[in-house]
Amino acid sequence: MGQGSGLARAIDYLLRRWPAFACYAETGDLPIDNSPVENAICPIAIEKKNWLFAGSERAGKRATAIQSLLGTAKLNGLDPSAWLKEILEKLPGCPNAKIDELLPIRR
Repeated sequence: MGQGSGLARAIDYLLRRWPAFACYAETGDLPIDNSPVENAICPIAIEKKNWLFAGSERAGKRATAIQSLLGTAKLNGLDPSAWLKEILEKLPGCPNAKIDELLPIRR
């Protein structure tokens, strides 16, 4: 096995990232890659040029945040429309200290 072989590079890569690999191996419920997340945000990335016409940079940032939340809801097995409706109903009475509890990843 030469120093530059594919296997040697893979082992070197793993050893340089040992703490993260050990965490992954010990946890057992973490995905091996982030493909589901990348697939979920792909439409958002494709449409980002369209958001230049959202009215303002601020509006574009808000649209991005909402799309991210809806994508996270979907990845967590929630119906994004139903989740958003529920959250919009709960939001006015939710104390600021508990806003994180409304995130779709908390469901």
